[in-house]
Amino acid sequence: MGMKIGKRTSIPKIFITWPHQVALGDDCILEHNIYFKFDGIWQRGSSIIIGNKVFIGNSCEFNIRKSIVVGNNSLIGSGCRFIDHDHGTQLNKLIRDQQGSEKSIKIGNDVWIGSNVIVLKGVEIGDGAVVAAGSIVTKNVLPNSIVAGIPAKVIQNRELNFVIE
Repeated sequence: MGMKIGKRTSIPKIFITWPHQVALGDDCILEHNIYFKFDGIWQRGSSIIIGNKVFIGNSCEFNIRKSIVVGNNSLIGSGCRFIDHDHGTQLNKLIRDQQGSEKSIKIGNDVWIGSNVIVLKGVEIGDGAVVAAGSIVTKNVLPNSIVAGIPAKVIQNRELNFVIE
Protein backbone atom coordinates (compact mmCIF):
# COMPACT_ATOMS: atom_id res chain seq x y z
CA MET A 1 0.00 0.00 0.00
CA GLY A 2 3.00 2.25 -0.50
CA MET A 3 4.59 2.07 2.96
CA LYS A 4 8.38 1.96 2.79
CA ILE A 5 9.86 -0.71 5.07
CA GLY A 6 13.63 -1.09 5.40
CA LYS A 7 15.61 -4.32 5.46
CA ARG A 8 15.22 -6.50 8.55
CA THR A 9 12.44 -4.28 9.95
CA SER A 10 9.46 -6.36 11.00
CA ILE A 11 5.98 -4.97 11.48
CA PRO A 12 3.80 -6.21 14.36
CA LYS A 13 0.14 -5.21 14.77
CA ILE A 14 0.13 -1.46 14.08
CA PHE A 15 -2.42 1.08 12.82
CA ILE A 16 -1.85 3.36 9.82
CA THR A 17 -4.21 5.85 8.16
CA TRP A 18 -2.15 6.52 4.99
CA PRO A 19 0.54 3.82 4.57
CA HIS A 20 2.34 5.72 1.79
CA GLN A 21 3.05 8.53 4.29
CA VAL A 22 5.30 6.24 6.41
CA ALA A 23 8.94 5.33 5.70
CA LEU A 24 10.76 3.00 8.11
CA GLY A 25 14.53 2.52 7.95
CA ASP A 26 16.58 -0.67 8.20
CA ASP A 27 16.81 -2.80 11.35
CA CYS A 28 14.00 -1.02 13.22
CA ILE A 29 12.23 -2.67 16.15
CA LEU A 30 8.56 -1.78 16.48
CA GLU A 31 6.36 -3.04 19.27
CA HIS A 32 2.60 -3.57 18.93
CA ASN A 33 -0.23 -1.03 18.76
CA ILE A 34 1.77 1.86 17.27
CA TYR A 35 -0.46 4.37 15.49
CA PHE A 36 0.96 6.18 12.46
CA LYS A 37 -1.77 8.75 11.86
CA PHE A 38 -1.24 11.13 8.97
CA ASP A 39 -3.94 13.64 9.87
CA GLY A 40 -3.90 15.68 6.66
CA ILE A 41 -5.35 15.40 3.21
CA TRP A 42 -3.83 12.97 0.73
CA GLN A 43 -0.42 14.03 -0.61
CA ARG A 44 2.56 12.38 -2.25
CA GLY A 45 5.66 11.26 -0.41
CA SER A 46 6.42 10.32 3.18
CA SER A 47 5.67 12.61 6.10
CA ILE A 48 6.53 10.17 8.89
CA ILE A 49 10.17 9.21 8.38
CA ILE A 50 11.87 6.85 10.81
CA GLY A 51 15.65 6.33 10.49
CA ASN A 52 17.71 3.15 10.77
CA LYS A 53 17.99 1.06 13.95
CA VAL A 54 15.18 2.92 15.72
CA PHE A 55 13.22 1.31 18.57
CA ILE A 56 9.57 2.35 19.05
CA GLY A 57 7.77 1.01 22.13
CA ASN A 58 4.19 -0.17 22.27
CA SER A 59 1.20 2.16 22.03
CA CYS A 60 3.07 5.18 20.61
CA GLU A 61 1.15 7.65 18.44
CA PHE A 62 2.49 9.76 15.59
CA ASN A 63 -0.31 12.28 14.90
CA ILE A 64 1.13 14.24 11.99
CA ARG A 65 -0.13 16.78 9.46
CA LYS A 66 3.19 18.34 8.41
CA SER A 67 6.07 15.94 9.14
CA ILE A 68 8.20 14.13 11.67
CA VAL A 69 11.71 12.79 11.14
CA VAL A 70 13.31 10.45 13.67
CA GLY A 71 17.10 10.04 13.35
CA ASN A 72 19.12 6.85 13.37
CA ASN A 73 19.74 4.78 16.52
CA SER A 74 17.04 6.55 18.53
CA LEU A 75 14.92 4.94 21.25
CA ILE A 76 11.27 5.87 21.82
CA GLY A 77 9.65 4.46 24.98
CA SER A 78 6.16 3.06 25.19
CA GLY A 79 3.16 5.38 25.18
CA CYS A 80 4.84 8.41 23.59
CA ARG A 81 2.85 10.92 21.53
CA PHE A 82 4.10 13.17 18.73
CA ILE A 83 1.67 15.88 17.59
CA ASP A 84 2.73 18.49 15.01
CA HIS A 85 -0.46 20.59 14.90
CA ASP A 86 -3.18 22.14 17.03
CA HIS A 87 -6.59 23.80 16.68
CA GLY A 88 -7.63 27.45 16.55
CA THR A 89 -9.20 29.11 19.58
CA GLN A 90 -11.41 31.85 18.11
CA LEU A 91 -14.60 32.61 19.94
CA ASN A 92 -17.98 32.10 18.25
CA LYS A 93 -16.65 29.25 16.13
CA LEU A 94 -16.40 25.60 17.07
CA ILE A 95 -12.85 24.68 18.05
CA ARG A 96 -13.15 21.41 16.13
CA ASP A 97 -13.79 23.38 12.91
CA GLN A 98 -10.80 25.70 13.28
CA GLN A 99 -7.48 25.08 11.60
CA GLY A 100 -4.50 25.56 13.86
CA SER A 101 -0.85 25.93 13.10
CA GLU A 102 1.36 23.07 11.92
CA LYS A 103 5.11 22.77 12.44
CA SER A 104 7.35 19.78 11.76
CA ILE A 105 8.99 17.73 14.53
CA LYS A 106 12.62 16.59 14.23
CA ILE A 107 14.25 14.01 16.47
CA GLY A 108 18.04 13.71 16.06
CA ASN A 109 20.31 10.68 16.03
CA ASP A 110 21.01 8.63 19.18
CA VAL A 111 18.13 10.23 21.12
CA TRP A 112 16.45 8.45 24.04
CA ILE A 113 12.83 9.40 24.72
CA GLY A 114 11.44 7.80 27.88
CA SER A 115 7.96 6.32 28.25
CA ASN A 116 4.82 8.47 28.03
CA VAL A 117 6.54 11.59 26.67
CA ILE A 118 4.56 14.10 24.61
CA VAL A 119 6.43 16.05 21.92
CA LEU A 120 4.52 18.99 20.46
CA LYS A 121 4.65 20.85 17.14
CA GLY A 122 7.81 22.60 15.99
CA VAL A 123 10.13 20.84 18.45
CA GLU A 124 13.63 19.74 17.47
CA ILE A 125 15.43 17.34 19.77
CA GLY A 126 19.18 17.42 19.13
CA ASP A 127 21.53 14.47 18.65
CA GLY A 128 22.36 12.55 21.81
CA ALA A 129 19.60 14.15 23.91
CA VAL A 130 17.63 12.32 26.59
CA VAL A 131 14.00 13.11 27.49
CA ALA A 132 12.85 11.76 30.86
CA ALA A 133 9.71 9.66 31.11
CA GLY A 134 6.45 11.58 31.44
CA SER A 135 7.86 14.88 30.13
CA ILE A 136 6.02 17.26 27.81
CA VAL A 137 8.41 18.80 25.29
CA THR A 138 7.23 22.20 24.05
CA LYS A 139 10.59 23.75 23.06
CA ASN A 140 13.75 22.64 21.28
CA VAL A 141 16.21 20.43 23.15
CA LEU A 142 19.91 21.04 22.57
CA PRO A 143 22.21 18.15 21.61
CA ASN A 144 23.39 16.00 24.54
CA SER A 145 20.98 17.65 26.98
CA ILE A 146 18.90 15.71 29.48
CA VAL A 147 15.46 17.24 29.96
CA ALA A 148 12.59 16.41 32.31
CA GLY A 149 9.30 17.81 33.53
CA ILE A 150 6.15 19.60 32.42
CA PRO A 151 7.18 21.54 30.45
CA ALA A 152 10.52 19.81 29.89
CA LYS A 153 13.57 21.73 31.13
CA VAL A 154 17.28 20.95 31.04
CA ILE A 155 18.40 19.10 34.18
CA GLN A 156 21.79 17.83 33.02
CA ASN A 157 24.24 17.93 30.12
CA ARG A 158 25.79 14.63 28.97
CA GLU A 159 28.98 16.32 27.72
CA LEU A 160 29.70 18.32 30.86
CA ASN A 161 28.45 15.59 33.19
CA PHE A 162 26.95 17.95 35.77
CA VAL A 163 23.46 18.54 37.08
CA ILE A 164 21.81 21.91 36.43
CA GLU A 165 19.83 23.21 39.41
